[in-house]
Amino acid sequence: MSINLFDLTGKTALITGGIHGLGMAMAKGLGNAGATIVVNNNSEEALADAVAEYKACGLNAFGYVFDVTKENEVIEAIEKIEKEVGPIDILVNNAGIIKRTPIVDMEVSDFKMVIDVDLVGPFVVSKNVAKGMIQRGGGKIINICSMMSELGRDTVSAYASAKGGLKMLTKSMATEWAKFNIQTNGIGPGYFATSQTAPIRVDGHPFNEFIISRTPAARWGDPEDLQGAAIFLSSKASDFVNGHILYVDGGILATIGKPANE
Repeated sequence: MSINLFDLTGKTALITGGIHGLGMAMAKGLGNAGATIVVNNNSEEALADAVAEYKACGLNAFGYVFDVTKENEVIEAIEKIEKEVGPIDILVNNAGIIKRTPIVDMEVSDFKMVIDVDLVGPFVVSKNVAKGMIQRGGGKIINICSMMSELGRDTVSAYASAKGGLKMLTKSMATEWAKFNIQTNGIGPGYFATSQTAPIRVDGHPFNEFIISRTPAARWGDPEDLQGAAIFLSSKASDFVNGHILYVDGGILATIGKPANE
């Protein structure tokens, strides 16, 4: 009985930007729980490589090219997905970008670009996927937030603004759509061991030492550490969970950290 609560067999999950890294790790988790995987990207080649990797893992996967910030492309893609693959039962808004620039040096156009992808994109995709969920009587939406939904950090003002906004958009979606049996929640990853962080995850690197000492679990997260949270928020097990941000961070947000002399 308890195992069935987490079974995603027969469900279709759209994971935006799920072609590598944490998005792919979460998508693989959903696929291994029984879901059919649909991912998107702007690049046909990168998308094909990702779908091939999913299939090599024995997962049922499909890829569609569209830009999450362009509503006409999103609407067209959703129609194709639901016609060719099946109704979207689970949406994971994972696509995102970051630009690391001090506020005084950041171009307005770059700030707007990050907001557009990281905040407007989830709004556009969720709005249009939710219409079908409402008609069918339910669904699951997961917005990939960040510790920057709660904390600031040098050079990431646009990203933190978008992720803080995404936290509140998640709560607004939950407020409006819970009555339709749609559960909208978020996942806030901490610092994870990915190909992007590999150059700084070496002994002696100041940031590597900072993350290990700052994290109560005393390690970087493995991408697979996100799979349980993604499966839970996609499954029947979370049918009364709405507007919650589940931080998977090894405890960073739980503590002010160690004194420098400890």
